[in-house]
Amino acid sequence: MATPTFTKTGTKATTAAKLDAEVFAVEVKNHELLHQVYDAHLANGRENLAVTKTRGLVRGGGKKPWKQKGTGRARFGSSRNPIWRSGGIVFGPTGEENYSKHINTKAKAKASRQALTLAAKSEKIIVIEDIVNTDAKTATLAATLAKIGAKGRVLVAIGDRTAALERASANLRDVKIVQPSFMNVYDILNADTIVLTKDALDGISSRLGGKE
Repeated sequence: MATPTFTKTGTKATTAAKLDAEVFAVEVKNHELLHQVYDAHLANGRENLAVTKTRGLVRGGGKKPWKQKGTGRARFGSSRNPIWRSGGIVFGPTGEENYSKHINTKAKAKASRQALTLAAKSEKIIVIEDIVNTDAKTATLAATLAKIGAKGRVLVAIGDRTAALERASANLRDVKIVQPSFMNVYDILNADTIVLTKDALDGISSRLGGKE
């Protein structure tokens, strides 16, 4: 499978790069797996910030609301009782919940191949010989991406994430630069354009190719 290929300068290459069929042209019939891996990525990055107070943590309620007997009303020992307004919360989040989900390595690799296949079928993948940005300027990187036709949310996979390239991409909100080993289903499915350098393409084929 061939895909649009460009040189370092952003000009069209004479020979198109070929995508490994074992990675970019697999059968996609298990969308449930893609959903599970996508959902696990979100769950594992979830911040556990919600915390509620039990009756023992709510301020006040030290004095018994009324005497135990003789009022004709139900007995209560504290106004912080959970069934009272402004009382404590029963079974609320404590901030110690674990929302993470485990997906085994084999399943994640299979889901990655399926996600890359969907991206290739949608013609979202662009291959470039390399991305050179020695001046570390955002305008230079933006111009290169525009020249090769990268639009929308752009995922750039590169073999070597240099400090200059990191600095150049810092102000590009819709551009994310990763190394091949850190590409995940979430980023692949959310990207409008996936730019792969030759080194990254080789790394992806080496990591995901020939495995089930």
